[in-house]
Amino acid sequence: MRTKTILTRLCPIALGIAVSAQASAAVTLYDQDQMTFSADGHFNAFYTHTDNEETNETQSRVRMGFLPNYIGFNFSKQLDNLTVGGRSSFWVTINDGSDNVTDTAIDVRQFYATVDGRFGQVLFGKDFGIYARTNIFNDELLFGTGLPMENSGGVTFGNISTGYPYAVPKAQITWRSKDLNGFKLAVAMLDPQSGESDDANTSNGLRLEAEATYSKALAGGDFSAWLGGVSGENDAADVDTSGVAYGARFAISGFQATLSGFDQTGLSPALGDQVLADETDSDGFLGQLSYSFGANRIVLSHGETEISDSTTELTAVALFHDVNDYLKLIAEYDVKSVTGSKDTKQLALGASLSW
Repeated sequence: MRTKTILTRLCPIALGIAVSAQASAAVTLYDQDQMTFSADGHFNAFYTHTDNEETNETQSRVRMGFLPNYIGFNFSKQLDNLTVGGRSSFWVTINDGSDNVTDTAIDVRQFYATVDGRFGQVLFGKDFGIYARTNIFNDELLFGTGLPMENSGGVTFGNISTGYPYAVPKAQITWRSKDLNGFKLAVAMLDPQSGESDDANTSNGLRLEAEATYSKALAGGDFSAWLGGVSGENDAADVDTSGVAYGARFAISGFQATLSGFDQTGLSPALGDQVLADETDSDGFLGQLSYSFGANRIVLSHGETEISDSTTELTAVALFHDVNDYLKLIAEYDVKSVTGSKDTKQLALGASLSW
């Protein structure tokens, strides 16, 4: 019940993940005097048919998938031994609100500056959280739909609450190391959950997050692994929170296998920045196998999250077809299972355009 409430609260903010690195190259709008300015974007829409066997409800819609539509702008300037830069991205739902004819929500997920030098990089502003971030970025269903949410006003949910919590964008100051033979380290201070709340003393400690990653090119393939952690508190409820997120990916000859997971205390299994009223444990995993042949990629996926003796699972199969470097066609079938409830099944057919 709590998971359902959390997911319902998440719908209006239109779930999004930073995908600029996965899209085609950004369009350069200006490049002079060691200064660049570029733009990137992503658009998608799906026909979905959802069958909720628990409520005997069937529903057909045209809606967004796991990613909202967005447009992002990037700035970079070389200044002596430093490179300064920044990014802003604006995420948009294509499903207008029911009360207003054109009530399209716009959500600013990223608005940050960066300073790069011999010390690595310092980022300050608003960006996605560090904890479980790589779990999400490596989800093979990132450009698909994932978890069926038949009555939500925004996106579907990928494997949020069925394999990983969401790395909610937060105000932060983050340091990232330079690449050290494949190793990278990120350490961040983030605004706590209640930092902007009117209620005093609900959380007066910074949220600390960190992640170590490793990648290595292999003959005919590549390998990557990551391990991250989070620590925070809720003084009003006397709750200390902690969590670890981890995973590994191996790719060779068109095959790719990914296994990730998390184990946490006192945190929401859906929204990774949300502190619970008690130190409830939750954990989960996501296992995926894909094979690419020509312009096609087929994905098999299974994820689970367990909290308070209740398990939510998502099993999916998806086919992605690249029409060209920008346009992708997607077909996906998902089955959501919750302990003590009947399944929810979803067929999704759609397209995405990224640059």
